[in-house]
Amino acid sequence: MLEKYHVPIAIVAGFILDFFLGDPYRMPHPVRFIGALISFLEKRLLNTEDSKLRQRAFGFVLVALVLLATGGISAGFLYLFYRIHFVAGFILELLLCYFCIAANDLKKESMNVLKKLQGSSIEDSRKALARIVGRDTQSLDEEEIVKAAVETVAENSNDGVIAPLFYMALGGPVLGMIYKAVNTMDSMVGYKNERYRFFGTAAARCDDIFGFIPARLSAFFAIATCPLLKLNARKAFKIFMRDRYKHSSPNSAQTESVYAGAMEIQLGGDAFYGGILEHKEFLGDDIRKPCAKDIKSACGLMYASSLLTLLIFCAVRFALTK
Repeated sequence: MLEKYHVPIAIVAGFILDFFLGDPYRMPHPVRFIGALISFLEKRLLNTEDSKLRQRAFGFVLVALVLLATGGISAGFLYLFYRIHFVAGFILELLLCYFCIAANDLKKESMNVLKKLQGSSIEDSRKALARIVGRDTQSLDEEEIVKAAVETVAENSNDGVIAPLFYMALGGPVLGMIYKAVNTMDSMVGYKNERYRFFGTAAARCDDIFGFIPARLSAFFAIATCPLLKLNARKAFKIFMRDRYKHSSPNSAQTESVYAGAMEIQLGGDAFYGGILEHKEFLGDDIRKPCAKDIKSACGLMYASSLLTLLIFCAVRFALTK
């Protein structure tokens, strides 16, 4: 049975490992190598004095090289380990699945923000939040800190959990690692600032494409699990249908709108990034003010929807393997 169903079993085992252990900081992590490769190539490909077209072209080269390297190395090691012995190959496959999922760290970091809000100074909670968001946090009040944390959990429930599960179910850990490479490139160079506006276009568009289907599945799975957590599923669906495109990214507001509706709070709004004000539309209705416990609710919704995703994707993979 293990040999026949090794992919879904490895995915489930990887999810369980992440649930109990989180990211293995003392072990070599593939995403760190991917990040190092991106930095290495960026230094050799990016010249901000080049024309817009040339910068975009070299940005495409970066994407192609990183994806080829990530997919090729992952597939090569898996092939080699399975040639040595099935058990060796399965252990590597399990570890790669484990490395692709980031639910535990997302929960741990966001709950640390909650802990600081409840037991420390506002400054400590701002510092904790700065570990997981890209916006400026030094002047945020408690309500804004909660909103930023909930938005991060909502968006990264797709980027760090649902999307990797989706791609691993489709193509095993190799496709899962390719998705992680796409997401890592977007987080490193996919910005519209002066440095990456043209060079990062390919990485940003690639992330939009890879995240398109998973983001929408994430939204529906979150809505489906709302009743389990006594959250407002009807409101979540209503706000999703109304606000899911109120974001510069085609994917980010898909899950953020669901979380806003489910908890009956308003997310989004203007924020500062590197001292520059970025105008954003509001998501959800201002029924009540966000409070610290909403961070815990967001983490619960993230895990509930992740478990539903795991069950559905692995059940489909089992069925297709017969």
